[in-house]
Amino acid sequence: MDRKTQKPWIVLFSLVIIAGALILAAPATADQLADAIAAAPGGTGPGQIDLDGKPGFLGIPGGPQLNPLIGFLWSIWIGWIFSAVGAFGGIMAGVGHMTIYGLGDYAKSFRESAPALNKTITDSIRVSNQWLVGFSALVISWQYWKQKRLVPALGFFLGIGALAATLLVVFTTAGKVSFSQYQGWFGLVIFLIGGFMIYEMTPRGQKNKKAASEAARAFEEAAKTKGDIAEQGVKTLKWSIVKTEISFFGQTFSFNPLWALLGGFFISAIASFIGVGGGFLYVPFLTSVVGLPMFVVAGTSALAVLIGMIFAVFNFMVLKGVMVHWHLIGVELVGVFIGAMIGPRTSKYIPNKVLKGIFIVLAVYLGFKYTLLGFYGIKLPI
Repeated sequence: MDRKTQKPWIVLFSLVIIAGALILAAPATADQLADAIAAAPGGTGPGQIDLDGKPGFLGIPGGPQLNPLIGFLWSIWIGWIFSAVGAFGGIMAGVGHMTIYGLGDYAKSFRESAPALNKTITDSIRVSNQWLVGFSALVISWQYWKQKRLVPALGFFLGIGALAATLLVVFTTAGKVSFSQYQGWFGLVIFLIGGFMIYEMTPRGQKNKKAASEAARAFEEAAKTKGDIAEQGVKTLKWSIVKTEISFFGQTFSFNPLWALLGGFFISAIASFIGVGGGFLYVPFLTSVVGLPMFVVAGTSALAVLIGMIFAVFNFMVLKGVMVHWHLIGVELVGVFIGAMIGPRTSKYIPNKVLKGIFIVLAVYLGFKYTLLGFYGIKLPI
């Protein structure tokens, strides 16, 4: 059996192992949820469990009823934005679960009456986001690999740095973070990254980006003229534990794998805490610290996110017993797949500055919105 034939079987075997572990963990997770529901007061008002109500989110009696069509359509957007920009998949998943479905307000209603249920729902939202991001990262990584718009060594070292971080976050935060805390930190981190990206587009921020700008212009020209993108795509020129060099559209870029590993650790720690993939942090790291053009960043970011999400989901669900709403996740994964397939095929026709502009607008608005809502309870009109 050759390597190409082995790859699908390796992936399938890995998925079977993960699925088996989740099934074995299911009874324990169900008991934890049952205990949290039992501790909540009965009734039909906010912060109460309607014991005679129809099972909703996570099977909670009287819980929110989730429309699968809304999840499907929203997840197409999640897959597209992550695959086009290399970030915001997890953030958009969080927006969908918290705001579009109203799970944020539902979790907050139990803040005083049933803190355990509040934290259980919060953890479920975090892991649900990670499922969508991890799957889209898998699809995206493959698409960008074929186009040679991915730096394998860089994505690998970033991902390895994420392994220790996900374990740290799981054992220090699972079951301990209220929804308001989660929402506030979710917004604040996004807002700060948006501000950093604005700085990056100023003349001072662009001072050391000459190679990335030249490569981006050459790539855009090749896309316009229908040139062979893969022919001039990422090539590894030199590899070592202290310095790796790659070329992309006539420009040479270098990075230190050890710094990438360290960066992956801190990025993943922050990302795992707020329940996203970390693409919104990998993007400025790859464009500013490494100096890569956006056309390479999306795929490299996706590979790093994929490695981190596999371990984050496993650790949260198997080691700490966090549950997700499987019916919703299944529908959302189909939508994510569609969006992730479209993104790499369309992003190559969108100018580098436009991609960054999309990132910045979303970061500033959503960061401001969720920081105010989580920490101060101030809700913006839109």
